[in-house]
Amino acid sequence: MQSTVQNVQPVAEVGDEAVRFAAREVRKLQDALAELAAPGYISAMTEAAAAVVRCIQSGGKVLFCGNGGSAADAQHLAAELVGRQNYDRPPAPGIALSVDTSVLTAISNDYGYDDVFARQVMAIGREGDVLVGISTSGRSKNVIEALLTAQKAGISTVAFTGRDPRDMSNADFVLAMPADETPKIQELQLVAGHIIFGLVERALFPLET
Repeated sequence: MQSTVQNVQPVAEVGDEAVRFAAREVRKLQDALAELAAPGYISAMTEAAAAVVRCIQSGGKVLFCGNGGSAADAQHLAAELVGRQNYDRPPAPGIALSVDTSVLTAISNDYGYDDVFARQVMAIGREGDVLVGISTSGRSKNVIEALLTAQKAGISTVAFTGRDPRDMSNADFVLAMPADETPKIQELQLVAGHIIFGLVERALFPLET
């Protein structure tokens, strides 16, 4: 079967600019990761992890929300709880609010997209739960509304944002990634998420020594 893609050159023939671009992106990520290793960020991650541990030990659950790539990250981190991250152990309760298309479209159609996560928080969130809101811009209206609704209900809030948390700065725990470009923010958010939920996993289900 003949390919319909035309004029695509092998990577080796693209030229030096492709090599420079790739190397530049890696260096930017390395620099941002070095910032993420600073004591302030480490403290923020460990404190957020401790809040999640307290929530689950008290019978609560963790809700996640975000749009686009952040929705994918919300699902990813919820799966780390329900499934496993680093080793076999019992499941922990995590729910991504971006996965039920009937709920999403019904709320969007009847109430508006700004309420698509907040209404779910009202329906299934309980005092003592944790809500993790993810937004690279810090301005995602539906995530902001979900965080505000959660706080009113006694639900702890964790905000994953870019360098400037903007309208998500009032969350109980703010993880403002040291980056300004959307891809780099997303990459760092996943690193921070893996660290946080790796800590949660270790605290809830210690490895036998």
